[in-house]
Amino acid sequence: MTTTLLSADTHATATRAPRRDATAAGFAPVERPALDYTPEIAAETAPIYEKVKDFVPEIEWPVLAPVIHAINVLKKERNAVILAHNYMTPEIFHGVADIVGDSLALAKEAAKTDADVIVQCGVHFMAETAKILSPEKTVLIPDMKAGCSLAESITAADVRGLREKHPGVPIVTYVNTSADVKAECDICCTSANAVQVVESLGAPKVLLIPDQYLAANVARQTDVEILTWAGACEVHERFTPEELREYRAIEPDVKIIAHPECPPEVVDEADFSGSTGGMIDWVKTNLPKKVMLVTECSMADNIASETPGVDYVRPCNLCPHMKRITLSKILDSLVEMREEVTVDPEIAARARQSVERMIHLKS
Repeated sequence: MTTTLLSADTHATATRAPRRDATAAGFAPVERPALDYTPEIAAETAPIYEKVKDFVPEIEWPVLAPVIHAINVLKKERNAVILAHNYMTPEIFHGVADIVGDSLALAKEAAKTDADVIVQCGVHFMAETAKILSPEKTVLIPDMKAGCSLAESITAADVRGLREKHPGVPIVTYVNTSADVKAECDICCTSANAVQVVESLGAPKVLLIPDQYLAANVARQTDVEILTWAGACEVHERFTPEELREYRAIEPDVKIIAHPECPPEVVDEADFSGSTGGMIDWVKTNLPKKVMLVTECSMADNIASETPGVDYVRPCNLCPHMKRITLSKILDSLVEMREEVTVDPEIAARARQSVERMIHLKS
């Protein structure tokens, strides 16, 4: 069905809770560790360097290795679990992360742990989702300014306006939204299950917000009429079909796989389209000789060590928000127990309903 786009009157500005010192909530302060590159640290971190040596210059390792070692020691002292999104840089993804994956998978897996602290290496809405699913845990984000152009394209007030304009039409929100927005919607979806969620509602018309391109791609796979919001991911919307055709002309044998946050005409040029997890599974299953991941380019670096023999063509669109998360900031967050993410309990309860409706949806 043709997608109807609803224009945003204004772009929302993300709101952030004031910086809160979590040591006041019962976490003892610790001394900042020395960051000397000793023979012991070199030996302990050598297996990590083997995984990242193709992406981290050898000359940089003596600076990074002590920070990685300090984080791994301190997270045990804090009983912390570190979540790293697929778009984190390799030294974070392979060096300090306990759980890696897409945003919802990270939050779900963290909720199963007995950790007292979650350190979210991703963007702010991901940390909120972790807090929604683990309200009893302390959730930290190493940089409170790590936002998201897509999540910030819509507000709770905007959703209430959509309900007034389209009474009775169910509202599905992509998980890449704030807790406030999730709380105003009927059910969440991911890029992997969006079609299933939309069709589960049994309605002839559904609002699927806020990503206009995900909605357009979903609309081509269902008879449900899809209405959406004019939001987009600033990384994925920059890809063009002309760019992909040029890559194919240079590398005729390349397999191209694209994220559904890309415009439909870009997805049309791809051999496969799926979520970040789906893209990773496709590469690991098919092991193409040459592949191009049409998404944030750090993901190719992170899975390269797990897919020997696969040559990655990298159309390098970096997410500036994800790249605000660094090893030094992760260490700071654990030393100082600052940049705690909180969600109002009433909003969290309503947002949790939207998330859990999706999680418990029968296939």
